[in-house]
Amino acid sequence: MKQDNMHLINKIFNNETIRTIWDKDDEKYYISIVDIVGVLADSKEPRKYWSWLKTKLKKEEDFELSRITRQLKLKASDGKYYNTDVCDIEGMFRIIESIPSKNAEPIKQWLAHLGKERIDEVFDPSLTMQRAIDTYRAKGYDEAWIFKRIKGIQERKRLTDVWKDGGVESNLEYAMLTNEIYKSWSGMKANEYKAFKGIRKESLRDNMTDIEVLLTDLGEIATRDIAESEHPQGFKENMKVARKGGQVANDARKSYEKATKKKAISNQNALNYQYIDENKQIESKQ
Repeated sequence: MKQDNMHLINKIFNNETIRTIWDKDDEKYYISIVDIVGVLADSKEPRKYWSWLKTKLKKEEDFELSRITRQLKLKASDGKYYNTDVCDIEGMFRIIESIPSKNAEPIKQWLAHLGKERIDEVFDPSLTMQRAIDTYRAKGYDEAWIFKRIKGIQERKRLTDVWKDGGVESNLEYAMLTNEIYKSWSGMKANEYKAFKGIRKESLRDNMTDIEVLLTDLGEIATRDIAESEHPQGFKENMKVARKGGQVANDARKSYEKATKKKAISNQNALNYQYIDENKQIESKQ
């Protein structure tokens, strides 16, 4: 099934048409601000309303509009593509909070409810886990898969704890080390692997086959065990260990493929659909 919109955004706005676009470089969805304003503001001219709101927000000292908005080419009603003011999801909610309209109140109340849920989860972390389990069930994953997924999250935490002990603390460095593990056994970084499977914001591991999950786990467990043995310090030393851990998984991958005559890496995803590449559409129009 082809997919070109972000379902959640349209659901938030009661299935009104909200134009969205995926930026593969930023790995973010961007949303048309004029479309948001058109649905929520009490105005028959959303472009003029957005122009007024922009002027108002620029005057607010605590609101840096340039940090949450940019321009990308979106398809207009005439079928052509024009530079359009867009924002990411965080920016979208910030703009919604600034729209003084009764039409925006349901979303503001929903955001307040989400905030309450997050605070409740701080006091009782089990609520976070239960919410994750319920979400996986709703997506159709069976109980055995969910159990393994939760266990995998715990194992991942053990790996990041080892990296932290080795002087690696930033999320960016964690991501780079993880990429090295992936690349060493699959030949692809995480974002390349996602593109191969045709997914975007979705979890890569949630869309892996059984053998892909096992090889990923093996690479991370091997990295953790080697690090616990060698005690690498700093990012560069941990990068070398990550490469070794990924190689362990690569050796297992080769053995699997030789014995089964099957490819260990699949382009299938659990969602069973493909996104339409909006950027290619724009290039063809130009």
